[in-house]
Amino acid sequence: MADENENRTKVTFLTSTYRINGYIELVPGARVTDYINDAKTFIAITEAEVRGPEGRLVLQVPFLNLSRDQIVLVTPGDA
Repeated sequence: MADENENRTKVTFLTSTYRINGYIELVPGARVTDYINDAKTFIAITEAEVRGPEGRLVLQVPFLNLSRDQIVLVTPGDA
C-alpha cells in the first residue's frame, strides 16, 4: 500500500531470524520486486519495527539498513 503523503510503501521483510515491518521509498508505478532486484547491498527501511521469532519487539527505529543478502521473504503491507 502506498502512503498518501509520500512515495512510501509499507513492507514486511522476513529474515532467518527477524520479521521487519516498515516503509521503503518507491517511485510511482514501481513494484516492490523491481526495487529489491535493483537494490545494492542494503535496503533502506524507515519507521522500522523488528520482531523476533516469538513476535517480541526487539527494535523500533526511524531508519534501518537491511542487508539484502539476509532477506528470505518480502511482501507489501503487514504480514
